[in-house]
Amino acid sequence: MNESSASQGRTFRLACAPEEVALADELLAAQGYTWVPEPFSALARRVVHEPAPLGSSLAATFGLIYIQDKSSMLPPLVLGPTPGQPVLDICASPGGKTSLLALLVGRDGFVLGNEPNRSRLETLRRNLHRMNAVSSATCCESGEQLPLVENSWPAILLDPPCSGWGTVDKNPGVMTIWREEKTEPLIRLQRELLTHASRLLAPGGALMYSTCTTNPKENEEQARFALDELGLVLDPITPPAGFSADPTSISGTEGVFRVDGRASDSQGFFLARFKKPGNPDDAVRPETAGLPGRPLSPAERTACTEAGANTDALPPGEMMRFKDNVFFVHEHARALLPGDLRWQGYLLGRFTGPQFRPHPRVRNLLPAHDRAPVLDTAEVAEIERLLTGQSLPAPGKGKFAVLSFQGRALARLTIKGSRVLWSDK
Repeated sequence: MNESSASQGRTFRLACAPEEVALADELLAAQGYTWVPEPFSALARRVVHEPAPLGSSLAATFGLIYIQDKSSMLPPLVLGPTPGQPVLDICASPGGKTSLLALLVGRDGFVLGNEPNRSRLETLRRNLHRMNAVSSATCCESGEQLPLVENSWPAILLDPPCSGWGTVDKNPGVMTIWREEKTEPLIRLQRELLTHASRLLAPGGALMYSTCTTNPKENEEQARFALDELGLVLDPITPPAGFSADPTSISGTEGVFRVDGRASDSQGFFLARFKKPGNPDDAVRPETAGLPGRPLSPAERTACTEAGANTDALPPGEMMRFKDNVFFVHEHARALLPGDLRWQGYLLGRFTGPQFRPHPRVRNLLPAHDRAPVLDTAEVAEIERLLTGQSLPAPGKGKFAVLSFQGRALARLTIKGSRVLWSDK
């Protein structure tokens, strides 16, 4: 599902930690972008002046912002996971909702993003990596058969494949591609996904079901199915500020939220939030399973330190080596993911022989300013030159430098002799 809006005055959101918001704002302002806040979330904004495509902005390039229709932001926000909580996103690509969930639960929380399509899985992983969603992991499983432990997840987002009728303003052909008689396979899949999600949901847990269609068979009828057949209970949704609701079309589904796209200046969307009856203390915890790869040896940890990787800034968890790559594995992953699941943590960098090279985009690993040379610039043109392969004078000696914009760390650069350059590897 395409989560960005192509209309003038499109919406975007912050995709960075609170301490990096000023960096995002300063980069946008320096390139001439202006925006206004959206009333439903402090993270959401609407472009007022877009001198170049927002996706090409430095803030977007470095994963500080994410272009997203405001309706598409609602499922994670309305699900409302608490900081430190683990969350499962069953149909995750391209990652806009997954990364927002990771932002909401914070460094102590954890998000598992599942995507059954391998090509879309790579898109998911690239987006999560670009947005520094360190507290996330990914897997590639059939959503309706996802091999996780039943009654174990306190919060689940299910945004399944749908007919997309709510995007008709920007995708006029969608009503032809997904005529009503062609939606039956989607409807069956949605029910299978809902059924499995309800099994995985812990007692007392919250399940968000959302679509970008206006088709009642994919929306209210699925909500009725969850109530009548799966034993879930509706948790009524109050329309967020700046959104208007269409009335529900099926009796007994009062409390779902159908976004009136035209009145809300957004995509049409449907949200239903469910609770699973029971005591949260009865949630099941799987047996602790082995992690993919192996823990770093003392020599490898020393190599990370010598490479200037600030591993103390990582969330609770472990650095694991798989072949030459080093991934971060959150402590929630060890507690929740069973041994028969194939999954991947967050890529931190890789070893070349005995030397560790942190990935230049991983801001969590950037050293303090007094531990490495710093190229601090107030000129976006200098950053743009680096991104096009040009080099600049090195700010000091060593193997790497920190790229900083107006005193705020942005990325890692490579020093070659007396020059410094950008390498996205």
